[in-house]
Amino acid sequence: MKNAVIVDAVRTPLAKGKPGGAYSDIHPVDLHAVALKALVERTGIDPAVIDDVISGAVGQVGEQSGNTARWGLLAAGYPESVPGVTVDRQCGSSQQALHFAAQGVMAGAYDVAVASGIESMSRIPIGSQFLGKDFAGPTVQGRYAPGLIPQGVSAELIAQKWGFSREQLDEFAAESHQRAARAWKDGRFDNETAFVNDLRTDETIRPDTSAEGLGALRLAFKDDHWSERFPEIDWKVTAANSSPVNDGSAAVLVTSEDAAASLGLRPRARVRAFAVAGDDPIYMLTGIIPATRKVLAKAGLSITDIDAFEVNEAFASVVLAWQAETGADLAKVNINGGAIAIGHPLGASGARLATTLVNVLEQTGGRYGLQVMCEAGGIANATIIERS
Repeated sequence: MKNAVIVDAVRTPLAKGKPGGAYSDIHPVDLHAVALKALVERTGIDPAVIDDVISGAVGQVGEQSGNTARWGLLAAGYPESVPGVTVDRQCGSSQQALHFAAQGVMAGAYDVAVASGIESMSRIPIGSQFLGKDFAGPTVQGRYAPGLIPQGVSAELIAQKWGFSREQLDEFAAESHQRAARAWKDGRFDNETAFVNDLRTDETIRPDTSAEGLGALRLAFKDDHWSERFPEIDWKVTAANSSPVNDGSAAVLVTSEDAAASLGLRPRARVRAFAVAGDDPIYMLTGIIPATRKVLAKAGLSITDIDAFEVNEAFASVVLAWQAETGADLAKVNINGGAIAIGHPLGASGARLATTLVNVLEQTGGRYGLQVMCEAGGIANATIIERS
């Protein structure tokens, strides 16, 4: 079996995913093309050798419908001979794209593949694809009677189960902003970024954020309906200790070692192991715990072997519960900040995490990096890479 290596990875700065955000006037296909084009320009690769472009997108409706991967690669100037496919594993869509690209290389089906992601939440608002319909159906709703719940309420259940206080959630969120602001100031994001227009940082980072200031914000998910259903919850999740909505794109070039050598490219990392896992769809966001255990077992590693972690900060309670169960050192988790500050453009986030993780390993001299992403429905992707 061949090794799959990461030759390069790049992302755009992330913008606010609402009208007036820095990218709200850019069509999602053109925003996707920024990362895809930058990947070719940075590596000097002839895009004609790319066997497939596998892209993640969650809101596959309107301007992100009709296999947006194909239109993104054409907008980036790739030859018409290059195919593309769009996948949906909810928030883990582009991390799944990376898994598919690596699997294709390892199986010998691909020599060169691109894993990418796009989400324009300013133009395709979250939930647009549901059209107000019951996406799970009556059988599933009945299995989890009295029905499924929003992710924010799941985050509240997690905080309650693991006993996290409002202060702990806000402290974690404030630290994410401070780390991300320092990373930009110190130039640690420069090597991973393809700039768009005049945006020169992630638009949702607030450098002056403090836990005390966040403590004054109102609760985001408490209402009479959910309070009646879950009277045990001591509500504490706010918009500030949750990830924002964002626009952005990212792309990762994956090849075999032989293909990299023949093209004169230097691998930056090897995809060591990957796994997916499922968990309770009511708690929903806890899938990252079994996924982490599963991928470590596949790689023959322990949590202490990992030098850097990128754990998607959908909510502060999710990362804190994962840390409590895995024993990971929080000093090694999201060292350049996480999604609470940087942003979470759903379909692009997996490729963004991979891009950041490659750079963090190079910046710190670490060997192994692990990224893990919680996803709607109680599933999760986990990936371990090894720096070259």
